[in-house]
Amino acid sequence: MQRMSTQILLYEEMNALSARMAEAARANDWESLSRLERSVAALRDTLPGNDDSLSDAELQHKTLLIQRILDDDAEIRRHTEPWMEHLCRFLGDGARRRQAEPACNI
Repeated sequence: MQRMSTQILLYEEMNALSARMAEAARANDWESLSRLERSVAALRDTLPGNDDSLSDAELQHKTLLIQRILDDDAEIRRHTEPWMEHLCRFLGDGARRRQAEPACNI
C-alpha cells in the first residue's frame, strides 16, 4: 500500500474536526465550535501551497475530503447564522437605544 502524503493526512484531520464542528453547532455548543475552528485554522495554515506531488488517487481523495468539509461548513452555517442574526438584531437594538437616550433625557 502506498504511503499517504502529509497533505492528505492534514485534510483527513481537518475533515474529522469539521465533522465535530457540525456536531457542536447542532448542539449549540459554541465554545467547542470555536475551539475546533481554531484547530482547523491551525491545520489549514500548515497546508502546502501546491499538490504537485499527489497521485491521481490522492487528488481524488483530497477532492472528496474538501467536499465533506464544505458540506460540514454548510451544516454549521445552518445552525450559526440564525443565532448570529438574532445577536446582530439584539446588539443593533441596544445601539439604537443608546443613541436615542440622550434625546429622551432632554
